[in-house]
Amino acid sequence: MIITDYEKLSFMLSKKQETSIIQADAILPTKFGTFRIRAFHDHTGPEEHALLYLENPEITPLVRVHSECLTGDAFGSLRCDCGPQLETSMKEIQEHGSGAIVYLKQEGRGIGLYAKMQAYALQDKGYDTLDANLELGLPADARTYQIAAEMLKSIGYHELYLLTNNPEKRLQLIENGIEVKSRVPIVIIPSEHNRSYLRTKATRMGHLLKV
Repeated sequence: MIITDYEKLSFMLSKKQETSIIQADAILPTKFGTFRIRAFHDHTGPEEHALLYLENPEITPLVRVHSECLTGDAFGSLRCDCGPQLETSMKEIQEHGSGAIVYLKQEGRGIGLYAKMQAYALQDKGYDTLDANLELGLPADARTYQIAAEMLKSIGYHELYLLTNNPEKRLQLIENGIEVKSRVPIVIIPSEHNRSYLRTKATRMGHLLKV
């Protein structure tokens, strides 16, 4: 039996139509408790983001907007506080009983993994995390949070408590139609490896934390 190119194309299109009606939303058991996880295409580029959430309409949700950090989240890097922040957020949302983690594909505060490793190399030579980015001709922080607001609205979150030390996240969510009832600090104990990094965030980038 000979299958023509037209038949192959028709088959591929039919399969695409079938998969497009399946919502990218599923149950995700974790060591911190059971969440749902939903994937999103970013309409401004090729990135795909994730929303980890716990629904309870009777409780105002507790939300963490978290930028992807391969080194911290996956490899347990001690150079930053990203991994501990992510795990603390998952625990606190489960304890709160309602909330979400908006997990954004924004490696290295939006500069990407390759440039982040270049910045690490400069930090090894004595640059702080902000000056390393600037030395590479990159912004200190390239992130925006419009997509985060859209993701939250997609599950009916229009007001929330925001788990963050970064006031810029709060401001941008408010600008994009999310009512932030209050900011909830996220406290991570500094270590010898990340103390300088945290100090830079506090003194030069406006993050509300004590080192």
